[in-house]
Amino acid sequence: MIRRLFVLAFAAASLGLPLASQAADTVDVGGAKLETTAQVGGAKLQLNGSGVRYKAIFKVYAAGLYLNAKASTPEQVLSNTGPRRMHIVMLREIDANELGKLFTKSVEQNASREEFSKIIPGVIKMGEIFAARKKLNAGEYFSIDYLPGQGTSIVVLGKPAAEPIKEPEFFSALMKIWLGKSPADAQLKEALLGAAPKQAAPKDPFN
Repeated sequence: MIRRLFVLAFAAASLGLPLASQAADTVDVGGAKLETTAQVGGAKLQLNGSGVRYKAIFKVYAAGLYLNAKASTPEQVLSNTGPRRMHIVMLREIDANELGKLFTKSVEQNASREEFSKIIPGVIKMGEIFAARKKLNAGEYFSIDYLPGQGTSIVVLGKPAAEPIKEPEFFSALMKIWLGKSPADAQLKEALLGAAPKQAAPKDPFN
């Protein structure tokens, strides 16, 4: 029996199959599994924080922020000049076009008029990407990646949805959706900054 277990463990390692000791490579966020590290370009990034976006009492998506250096404030995230990633995993089916519109509205709420004027081409392109997708199902995912010198890429199910958006201000404007003065979800903002590994669901107002 011992020999058989040893053989199975060796075979799993040889084939690259996950063993129990590898469980720490992911974290459970609202039922979605997020990797603790991510490769963006040639850089290995660490999960800075993660949490769940709620609408009323309903889970909408899990989010993870990946950076090359720990950040506990929005200013530290926005001033980071290295590769960065925001990773989103849907926890329910949602109209992708509507999600794009909500992102656009949140960008506008968290930017000055001058800042917003500089990123209008990127905002339009983002809207087109989500409109073309039509819907996102539970379990589907996308990333917003920033690479210095290349710009911001929206990567859907592991594939770039379009050419990188060059405006350097665009990625920071998108990060303010979650980290700005009017974030989409205040508890999620704190979670992405590493304040808590998990996010408690809001209380049901009818109970």
